[in-house]
Amino acid sequence: MTEQLARKAEVECIKLARKGDQDAFTQIVETYQNPVYNLCYRMLGTPQAAEDAAQESFWRAYKNLHRYDMKRSFATWLLSITAHYCIDQQRRKRLPTMDLNEIIEFTAEDPAPNPESTLVNLEFSDKVQCQLAQLSENDRAVLILRYWHEYSENEICQALSISKSAVKSRLHRARKHMAIQWTETQSNLKMEGRRHETQTI
Repeated sequence: MTEQLARKAEVECIKLARKGDQDAFTQIVETYQNPVYNLCYRMLGTPQAAEDAAQESFWRAYKNLHRYDMKRSFATWLLSITAHYCIDQQRRKRLPTMDLNEIIEFTAEDPAPNPESTLVNLEFSDKVQCQLAQLSENDRAVLILRYWHEYSENEICQALSISKSAVKSRLHRARKHMAIQWTETQSNLKMEGRRHETQTI
């Protein structure tokens, strides 16, 4: 019931915003500003770029409210606009790295890290950033929507206007890329560790 009431209130808000009610649209912005900003940040990598992209995404949504189909999820429609804008921005200016410090969490942390292990973690994080940045804009968008926004394959289809087979293909390709890089990084770290042990004997 609560979700139904929230949905009804959202629909009323959208109807008012379509008529030019600025307060109604401000309420929409306040409701979705966090997910929109987070998507922009993870796609573009810097707070300033994310803020600019979020503002532009909301502006584009406002201009196209008359095209929104009330039968669809508004969140999916809004994040679709956001994702497409971010993809366009990346195509115009490819980013060399992405800030993943707040995204990637190490599952095996040292309970008492020393300077050497801290340095290794920092080096590993940099390598992950570089590898993720090598994904195409579309593959990266699919990966982010699936694992950080927890979109279903059907929702990703709607958000990016692609087929379900394309979603599966891009997810498979992106996961394979990250898995290969993870394996190579782990292997290199082990080799460095062995070299260090040999030098200290």
